[in-house]
Amino acid sequence: MSAPIAAETLGDIVTRNFELHPDKEAILYDGRVFNYGEFAGRAYRLAGALYAHGLRRQQRVAILAQNSTAYAETYAAGEVAGYVTVAINYRLAAPEIQFILGDAAPSVLIFDAEYADLVAEIKDQIPGLELLVAIGASPLDWAEDYEQFLQSAPPEPPPIRARADDIAYIIYTSGTTGRPKGAMLDHQGQIGFIRSNALEFAARPTDRILLVMPFYHIGAKSNQLVYSLVGASIILHRTYDIRAVARSLQQDRATDAHLAPIMVQDLLDLPDLDRFDHRGLKGVQYASGPMAAAQLRRAIAVYGKIFTQVYGMTETGSGSILHAHDHVLDGTPDQQRRLSSAGQAASGFKLRVVRGDGSDCEPEETGEILIAGPGLMRGYWNNEAATDEALVDGWMHTGDIGMLDENRFLYVLDRKKDMIVSGGENIYPREAEDALYLHPSVLEVAVIGVPDARWGEAVKAFVVLRPGEAPREEDLIEHCREHIASYKKPKSVEFIDALPRMANKKIDKKQLRRPYWETPGLNIN
Repeated sequence: MSAPIAAETLGDIVTRNFELHPDKEAILYDGRVFNYGEFAGRAYRLAGALYAHGLRRQQRVAILAQNSTAYAETYAAGEVAGYVTVAINYRLAAPEIQFILGDAAPSVLIFDAEYADLVAEIKDQIPGLELLVAIGASPLDWAEDYEQFLQSAPPEPPPIRARADDIAYIIYTSGTTGRPKGAMLDHQGQIGFIRSNALEFAARPTDRILLVMPFYHIGAKSNQLVYSLVGASIILHRTYDIRAVARSLQQDRATDAHLAPIMVQDLLDLPDLDRFDHRGLKGVQYASGPMAAAQLRRAIAVYGKIFTQVYGMTETGSGSILHAHDHVLDGTPDQQRRLSSAGQAASGFKLRVVRGDGSDCEPEETGEILIAGPGLMRGYWNNEAATDEALVDGWMHTGDIGMLDENRFLYVLDRKKDMIVSGGENIYPREAEDALYLHPSVLEVAVIGVPDARWGEAVKAFVVLRPGEAPREEDLIEHCREHIASYKKPKSVEFIDALPRMANKKIDKKQLRRPYWETPGLNIN
């Protein structure tokens, strides 16, 4: 056997783990253990079966599924052979999924059988879609069975391999106009990004990380890559069940976990948490915003100083990290203030906060956050205008508003584009506004995020009705469910006579937000 290869592409990670430790546990899923040899063999089979069907480098394979080994194999097949994996949020409404598929124009769609009705409804509207493969028992006459399709090829590397400058993934993010944008992430960028995170998280071959966030999120996928890079094991959950998480942390001997702040809160709120032995847990990453000091105090009291906050976005990978040692609850005023920060620039990444003219802000001065680093996307698929706006001279304009302190700790204060983060999901008000405008009773609408103890933020709509109309709050909420994903619909609707406006006649959302966000230290500009 030749010497083990270094990781220049993401597919090299699959091959290297197979060469170095084929019998080591790679993925624990649904009561089964897949070692690295078996995982690589299944990924090779899938890559080869797709090649035999006619797929070639840089053609697109879309996947609409919940977490599973099949999802991981689909990613890995693309990483090895150079196919572009298009990850689709299964929580989206049918029109949103159809838009993404129409935009990405994949040659292949792999999907969970439970979404067969949705796929059947839209499949004929997708240009270039030649092959459909269903995961799970499926008697469909228009789709291949995943396992049978897999077994049609040998467990050997495919005749084509990815290149370092190939696009590996297109991951769609919500757009300010309601149209998702596909961030193109290449192999060399992702390799640089995960090497940075492996260093920051001190990932080791003996680690076992629990992943429950969906694989269509960059957070879950990047963590799978980080820990696979060092030959560690992945404990993969299909869906989120906090009791199953608590049980798995003990039974599967997890050393690390990637959880949203709400998941940490749910874990702490388990009435019988003390029945579980989580002493092996050495690290918990949380993202999508800081945890409140009171919540951190509870978490650290139970688990110790093992919590790390990550700030970034699909388009950048990491940006900044607030390390476990920076979670000082009873330190100096500066140390306690940093609990509300997003930390300092991650290894290999750079941060700027700039004014409207592009010049750098002084410490404590508010401006737009810019990120540069190895994980930077190549651009947005089929969207040159959005790419040119977001990427300027190697810097990603995040659209987030923040500031840096004297020690370059980053504070994310607001969202320039009004994005709402609810339960770890990004929601743009325009999406809910567009859905509400489709209701015949609605004259005007404005949507904002308001504080929510469980979800971080909740979607709230202010609605001006047409004369003579009187729909109920629940009528409008249910109406939204028909047009957008359920998690994007308003949690509450307030009927008002007129929306506040600025001098230029634009709706004054700052005024709408003020009563809900007027708390000390919270910037709503």
